Order: sequence, then C-alpha cells, then structure tokens
Amino acid sequence: MEAYLDNSATTRCYEEVRDIVVKTMMEDYGNPSSMHLKGVEAEKYVKEAAREIAGTLKVQEKEIYFTSGGTESDNWALIGTAMANQRKGKHIITTVFEHAAISAPAAWLEEQGFEVTRIPVDSQGKLSMEELAAAVREDTILVSAMYVNNELGAVLPVEETGALIKEKNPDTLFHLDAIQAYGKYRIYPKKMKIDLLSVSSHKIHGPKGVGFLYIGDKVKIHPLILGGGQQKGMRSGTDNVPGIAGMGEAARIIYEHLEENNSHMRELKEYFRRELEKFENVEINGPKAGEGAPHILNVSFLGVRSEVLLHALEDQGIYVSAGSACSSHKKTGSSSLGAIGLSPERKESAVRFSFSEFTTKEELDYTLETLKRLLPMLRRYARK
Repeated sequence: MEAYLDNSATTRCYEEVRDIVVKTMMEDYGNPSSMHLKGVEAEKYVKEAAREIAGTLKVQEKEIYFTSGGTESDNWALIGTAMANQRKGKHIITTVFEHAAISAPAAWLEEQGFEVTRIPVDSQGKLSMEELAAAVREDTILVSAMYVNNELGAVLPVEETGALIKEKNPDTLFHLDAIQAYGKYRIYPKKMKIDLLSVSSHKIHGPKGVGFLYIGDKVKIHPLILGGGQQKGMRSGTDNVPGIAGMGEAARIIYEHLEENNSHMRELKEYFRRELEKFENVEINGPKAGEGAPHILNVSFLGVRSEVLLHALEDQGIYVSAGSACSSHKKTGSSSLGAIGLSPERKESAVRFSFSEFTTKEELDYTLETLKRLLPMLRRYARK
C-alpha cells in the first residue's frame, strides 16, 4: 500500500487540470501575446483563469498577476513594495516563523538599509497581537505574514490582523502569504484589509511552476521582472498558458468543494492525532486539538531522528516530510519549531503529516500500524 501524506509539499493534480494542461500544450499552444488566432485562443485561457481566481477572492480580474509560483509572489510582494514605497519609510514587519520565501527577501532588504521587526509567537504558533500593534509605526510601509504556517498549521487571525494594521497606520500595506491557506479558507482581501496576497498552484492540485500575486488596485509596487511588458508591464515574460489554465481550473474545482474537503481533512487529522496521542514518547507540536489548519499535523517521535523515520516510512510506501520541502536541503533546522520554543530533542524528531481531499482513513491506519512496528526498532537502534 502507498500513503502520500506530504500534501503541504505538493498535491496530485486534478484530472481536469491534467486535461486542460495537455490541451493547451498540444492544441491551443499559441503565444497569448501573438495577434493571430492561435494567440487569441491562448489568451482566452489566461483571461478565464484570472476570472475564476478573482471570483474566489471577490476581487477584480485586473488585480491578479500570474507568477512562477509562491516564492516569486512573496519576493515580489516584499521587494517590489519596499522599493516602491521607501520614500514613505523603510520599516517592515514580519514574524519569527515565516517561510524562507518571506524571511530571505526580508533579510535581503535589511542589507539594503531597511529595518525589519520580527514579531514572536507563543508555543501554539499564535502571533502576539499586542506586540504587532506596538510595532506598527508611522514609517512602517509593509506587514508580511503567512495565513497558515507551512510546518505547524498555525493559523493567523487575518481579519483581526488587517484591521489592527490599518487602525494603527492606514498607509501600511498588508501582505498575506496564503500559499498553505488558499483552497482551505475563503479569503476576501477587500473585507480583510489585505493589499497583497501570494498563492501557489501546486498546493491546490494544480501544476507546478505557476502561482499568482493579488495586488490591490491602489497598491504602489515595482515590477521585478522586466522585458516585453506582459501583464501590463508588471511581470514580463511569455505567459505560462498551460500552468495558468491548469491553476484556474484547480481554483474552480477546489472552491466548489471547499467545505466538504475541509470537513474530510479535519476529521482525518483529528482521528490521526487521537491515535498518535496513545503512543509512548510522542508529542504533538503547535496548535491544540481542534485548532489550526485542517490539513497539517506536526509530531515529534522522541528518540528517533526525523530523517531516519522519514526514510523508514518511505521504505514502506509512506511519504511524509521532515519540515518544509523548500528548505529540506538546509542544515539550519526549522525556524518554525524553534520559534515556538521546542527543545532540541523535539525539533530533531519532528515529522509533518499533511492531508488532502484524496487522503483516506485506510492510509492513516496503515501509517499507524507501520509506526507501531517501526518505532521500537528505530529507538533500539538509536540507543546503540
């Protein structure tokens, strides 16, 4: 049996997404910037994807800009807005447990002379609203934070955060990294005071290598990629029509079934959590039972290094993560687990399980039985 429990790293494409990607590669393969019929046909797919995505957010189609994925969207949001608004101020706020796609450009901006304040979180991964309120200043040009933490599943109270930021300084922009949240929550930027929002297609059963950045129509931002002037001169380069069309289709499907998918994932997550809590020397990290995102569960199996357990499970056809897939090659350890104050032992033994609408109870039962069999052996081996 195979159990794929690494859906926060990437998801399996919907069949409908596969079909539209193939069609735009093999039949409607024109360059959407071309003026002939083939180009016009390709452009229709781009416009339709923008329409579908804008509808899920209740924003205008012209506020959707397609990118190569979540990392580019995050980088553009931080660097583009910082460079465009630096005359107003050079102060940026983020949190201590952001994905590297935010923390790395924030660190780069510090090297360029910007000041970055990083707000702490508690042991559940909850942001300190008091410290955020105190940090917003007259020269604060941007607050950037993720809706759902990719390792712990901790959830930001977005509407409260947006209201707080605008109350403190109406000119401060609010960027939301929604890469683990889009397709799991209904997100309305206008209502929630969100100025910029990043999304990645392959987290919602769409193709890899494509994403989008929502940019509110009044937001001042500089482009990062210059060239032929595509997307109103804001993001040059030939549009990735198969990727964009596939992402639009994925967005349509996932939002049609949002509530039932979330209920399914939540039920599985809580079942899995209850069963794991019966194990000896197992600790659940992050949000409490019933809280957090419906699809992410972080667990420490004390006495076993996460990489060892990951590969032992892999040998049994079970696929999990020992942290963020985007930074798995780094040796610095998890910033999220460190931010919530876990001991070195719990950090070194932490494994992330992440679910999708395709995850089954049978996969979880198989994983539980495999863990019962593997853990005693791995712990004996570790002690030698």
